[in-house]
Amino acid sequence: MSQTPQLAVDMVDPEPIRFLDAEGRYSPSSSAADYAAELDGVGIEEYKQWYRDMVETRAFDTEATHLQRQGQLALWVPSIGQEGCQVGLAHAAEPQDHIFPAYREHTVAKVRGVDFTDMLRLFRGFTHGGWDVTDPKNGNFHLYTLVLAAQTQHAGGYALGQLLDAKARAASGTLDAGEAGIATGEATMAFYGDGTSSQGDANESMIFAASYQTPAVFVVQNNGWAISVPVERQSRTPLYRRALGFGIRAVQIDGNDPLAAYAVGRRFLRLAREGQGPGYIEALTYRIGAHTTSDDPTRYRENAELEAWRERDPVERMAAYLREQGVDDAFFTEVAESADREAKRVRDEILQLPPPDADSMFAHVYSEAHPRIEEQRVWLERYESSFEAEQEMQG
Repeated sequence: MSQTPQLAVDMVDPEPIRFLDAEGRYSPSSSAADYAAELDGVGIEEYKQWYRDMVETRAFDTEATHLQRQGQLALWVPSIGQEGCQVGLAHAAEPQDHIFPAYREHTVAKVRGVDFTDMLRLFRGFTHGGWDVTDPKNGNFHLYTLVLAAQTQHAGGYALGQLLDAKARAASGTLDAGEAGIATGEATMAFYGDGTSSQGDANESMIFAASYQTPAVFVVQNNGWAISVPVERQSRTPLYRRALGFGIRAVQIDGNDPLAAYAVGRRFLRLAREGQGPGYIEALTYRIGAHTTSDDPTRYRENAELEAWRERDPVERMAAYLREQGVDDAFFTEVAESADREAKRVRDEILQLPPPDADSMFAHVYSEAHPRIEEQRVWLERYESSFEAEQEMQG
């Protein structure tokens, strides 16, 4: 029996929105009917690209884990099992949209144009950020954020900026309470996990977005575990209900179904751009691997649970759907070979990167010169020089 308390308003949660079942057959849930039209115009070539994006990201993800185990990366954050949600939402976004990730959105990064090598620069400790957000080739994909929920505030502020820019173009300077939104032509999408949904920043960001009707879309990848804490410990109700309480349109989708992620993401992003306010998508998925390479999920997860989710693997589900559409074995062989080449390319490149100059760690702490930073830079220079002096004395 459900332990959900009986509240003043009783709700029956609809079935999560789904187009593909666990075996990859086209079998829409009853809740999917309203979103089916969003898939119009998406053909087999697009679906094949989605599959390629997922497979290449997974091969890279696996290689990154190997690199960390070999001492070449300080840390790695696996995304295996969550590629389906990410690939659908990434392709649903338009080029002018901005995306604020957490630290596990590798498939989204790939689709938006970020090079895998640039991602690994960050985890190898060679850069503060990894890639240049202002470079158009990176698709308005902002930097990874290891501070939980910080990206929701960044996204909230950026979405407000989009709103204010639109108001300026329309010669409107009002921000009255209860005021309707305004068409912006662009949206902001923020990704975070079920653990982050309990952070104050994430909830404050929803209040902000709802109050000003900003073009923000929040995506919660509910992968079941906030490190070792199960989602049931955090919430007695589905997470999407929290957004409803803030007055934000919200739905729950099968996060391992790329078609569902695309259809809902496309609808919510379009509504946001049109000035119809923010949206919230709870994607039910699963973290197949560890939270990070410093985590041991066997200490808190049952093997049976893991195996049950392996059977719902989004990559295998998409492959089954493509085969049902007549895609032959040659395609899958070519994609596997391409993914292997790409993973090896990234491995070779990251191992050949020269170490960064020590001064780079002080370069962007403040926008202007600061005496404390200069003091620390000089201290490090003296410290490093002391080793050279000692070697000369011994030599």
